[in-house]
Amino acid sequence: MYYTDYKWSAREEKDDPRVTGEPDSTLLDRNEGYEVLYFVNAYFRKNDHSGISTVQYQFIERGVRACPGNIRSQEGIEKGIRENWINDLAE
Repeated sequence: MYYTDYKWSAREEKDDPRVTGEPDSTLLDRNEGYEVLYFVNAYFRKNDHSGISTVQYQFIERGVRACPGNIRSQEGIEKGIRENWINDLAE
């Protein structure tokens, strides 16, 4: 992970009906390492990016932090990354 200031609180996600396996309307705590890790992995699975590099992974992680604070859902953050950052990822 690019940032080192995350909280790492253990959570039981396997029984959580809100966890769908891809970015959804669930709110994302940008300070919780497990949530950001889940989001970035789900982002790459959903967008079929196989063989991702550390640079690409950290790029999306930084995009999570760069989205305005009023955008809080996983879907909203994913949309913000696609609209404002994704062209840079391909370069």
